[in-house]
Amino acid sequence: MANPLKPITEKVADGVWRHAGDLKQGMNIYILAEDDGSVTLFDGGTASMTEGVRAAAEEIGPIKRIVLGHGHADHRGVAPALGVPVWCHEDELSDTEGDGGYHYFRFELLPTRFLRTVYPKLLDHWDGGPAKVAETVTEGDEICGFTVKHFPGHAPGLIGLWRESDRLAIVSDTTYVVDSTKFKPVDWPNVPNRVFNQDHDQAIASLRKLAALEPAIIAPGHSEPVHGDPEYNRMILEQAADRG
Repeated sequence: MANPLKPITEKVADGVWRHAGDLKQGMNIYILAEDDGSVTLFDGGTASMTEGVRAAAEEIGPIKRIVLGHGHADHRGVAPALGVPVWCHEDELSDTEGDGGYHYFRFELLPTRFLRTVYPKLLDHWDGGPAKVAETVTEGDEICGFTVKHFPGHAPGLIGLWRESDRLAIVSDTTYVVDSTKFKPVDWPNVPNRVFNQDHDQAIASLRKLAALEPAIIAPGHSEPVHGDPEYNRMILEQAADRG
């Protein structure tokens, strides 16, 4: 049986690896090959993943930069400690350098007292703290052969990366493939939990925007990538948006 506390690194597509760590390998950081032999990290996982992702990435090439899908605690965790430039969307700058979006979380919507108590403690445990941003990106910018896509709602500056050639979408928390109240993967995409969404209606609209791309591979911020026929993936993403 695999050790649920040990990180794993696996190839997702040409020039792309998923490093999954923290409990049950539930947090994803993507390693992207650069033309010069270095690598870019996309998303920042949790603070406890810092040395694991550093070692995994440097087996492929020296780390050039980290691009954050967004600045929440479980997505900026490694960023302050790696010693490389941190990039994020221009609309995510203040939260990445600030409280990580904590000010708009609505813990009172969580269904149990246990979750309302534990989530603030988890976020504090996961967080590496504010990260100084060296450069910002916006929709249409190019990173490692991918196009930046802006998917606001869960966070104001949430971004994904889209590669047309193999229809790969690396999407951070544009969609959840986990049940965040039960801490376990699910078999279908969902809109991110409204507790953590800056604008829930906008998060639904961004999921429809992702669906319209008709990705063949949906690489989320948590759990394993979703592989499938592009038209089928569009359908299940649209159904997730319909569920809200």
